[in-house]
Amino acid sequence: MQAYGKNFARIYNQRWNLFTDTVAPRLEAFFAPRYPQPARMLDLCCGTGRMVRYFAEKGYQVTGVDLSEEMLRYARENNSEFIRSKKASFQRSDARDFKLKHKVQFAVSTYDAINHIPDLAGLRSTLQCVWNALEPGGCFIFDLNTESGLRNSWGHISVREMDDATIIMRGLYDDERNRSYTRMSGFLKNDQGTWDRFDETIFNTAFKLTEVAKLLKETGYTKHWFAQVDKLELPLQEPENQPRVFVVAFK
Repeated sequence: MQAYGKNFARIYNQRWNLFTDTVAPRLEAFFAPRYPQPARMLDLCCGTGRMVRYFAEKGYQVTGVDLSEEMLRYARENNSEFIRSKKASFQRSDARDFKLKHKVQFAVSTYDAINHIPDLAGLRSTLQCVWNALEPGGCFIFDLNTESGLRNSWGHISVREMDDATIIMRGLYDDERNRSYTRMSGFLKNDQGTWDRFDETIFNTAFKLTEVAKLLKETGYTKHWFAQVDKLELPLQEPENQPRVFVVAFK
């Protein structure tokens, strides 16, 4: 499982919030009728804690789990008042091997986090850990970049120049490993007015959705479907044709 370093965590905290801000209200609309606050929730691969904050503000009890201590440092800062009020807590664990102190009613993992798992064995372990953490009748929703999405969207080069940052992204798709690789590098202005360099190589594994479905059944989920985030109740007929799908799975 990948864990981001110090400077990349800083730029992630500053720049990559739009996805969560778009997705969180749609997830809440799905979960709220089924699990009213103050239900317990897991945000797996929580990053800098923006999703945790959204649900904690709504009155839920949220646990964030991430492997990167640097990302968790920002998550704790961003949710300090909810930590004090015991609405939010964080733990450093690998998504493939974690246990929670309390079971949760629902769980999420978003923004390609599950694609960062390297293989099917790791995916199986992750699904099992979440299943173990859920109450009976609980739900796990996670998004996946599909193979078609990774092939068509990640093999490019882009440069963004801003007053306080320069971000260079270079991507390719590896057919042998069924993975996309993106190298993100650049410079970020610090509080002293000088520049810090960051350099991260991120991979996304292209899991076949038929294999994902098989693992969900094998790890004990009673029903599941693939959907789009704006229509989580509606199963997709041909999910592999979508660049990204949301997997809705019930214990």
